[in-house]
Amino acid sequence: MKELLETIAKGLVEDKDSVVVEVDQPNAEGVIVFHLHVAQEDMGRIIGKQGRIAKAIRAVMRASASKADQKIAVEID
Repeated sequence: MKELLETIAKGLVEDKDSVVVEVDQPNAEGVIVFHLHVAQEDMGRIIGKQGRIAKAIRAVMRASASKADQKIAVEID
């Protein structure tokens, strides 16, 4: 899952070295939170107009997690 998020993010940004994904332990509800960190100048590329790209990233990650019977959330920092 972490590798999938890194691959998606690196395909969108210009500064590929600044892409960092941190994974939290599952919380009480069993949700695993992925924190995506990118360079400040690439933040617009990840979020997209009206958040469309961010929504698409979250949808792809949720679909992948559902195949593995996991619950996840993606936060963009």
